Amino acid sequence: MDGKFVAWDEAKVHVLVSGLHYGSGVFEGIRCYKTIKGYAVFRLKEHIDRFFNSAKIYFLNIPYTREAIVEATKELIRVCGLRDYYIRPIAFKGVGNRGLDYRENPVHVAIAIWPWGAYLGEGARDKGIRCTFSSWVRIQNCMLPMMAKATGQYINSSLACIEARMKGFDEALMLDSRGFVSEGPGENLFLVKDGVLYTPTPGSSILLGVTRDSVMKLASDLGYKVVEKDILKEEVFLADELFFTGTAAEVTPIVEVDHRPVGDGKVGSVTRILSQRFFEVISTADGRYSSWFDFV
Repeated sequence: MDGKFVAWDEAKVHVLVSGLHYGSGVFEGIRCYKTIKGYAVFRLKEHIDRFFNSAKIYFLNIPYTREAIVEATKELIRVCGLRDYYIRPIAFKGVGNRGLDYRENPVHVAIAIWPWGAYLGEGARDKGIRCTFSSWVRIQNCMLPMMAKATGQYINSSLACIEARMKGFDEALMLDSRGFVSEGPGENLFLVKDGVLYTPTPGSSILLGVTRDSVMKLASDLGYKVVEKDILKEEVFLADELFFTGTAAEVTPIVEVDHRPVGDGKVGSVTRILSQRFFEVISTADGRYSSWFDFV
């Protein structure tokens, strides 16, 4: 935290930080995995690049270099003990101007790690999850820059997530302002139809996920056609397969949407192949994708 190792219970900020009041912060979600070659952080540099890009969009000047954040992340894992971790870098505006113009307020930077298993529940990867379309619309790109992973934006996601779970579903699906399918509250979406993978375009108010990019590369290398397109709600109902991707969600199959089974209501073959390949690459630190791994 701000360049020093701090015990979990001592990582505190003032109640008047701008980041708390106005959501003036950016963050990342990253995972550290145990591979046969040792512990490695998955696509750390790409995540840190997005961290800095998000900060630039929101006028947050991070007072460290990208390289310093990368090394601090790896050193934190060493200090806390090698194991599988979820990693959360965050930068936010501190105490200063009490108004909305936070540009002159100091920027605080912290990196936290903790063990975090299956984000959408144990067994979700094997059995799949149930989703519902949310009544909450994904924030438009012209309202907020959805390519940035900013703290304040996620209240939109929280409302969708809470609504879905109060209705008895595992997760939500969100539409963009045009009525096309966007993504989950914290996950990118893939649809499989006749062996082709489809995923919403950047113009659908999605976050350009690092795991999304990884799965697109893996799918292409396996010979699948991957298409970015505007996806209709009805296309989701008629899909052969659906799955989420994300750092927290990893690769999670969707087997039901609004009480309609996806395909035959079981995890599809393409989803299973891609999931197995994703975790195979992670467990072996496959040399073809060696640039994706930062060993600790």
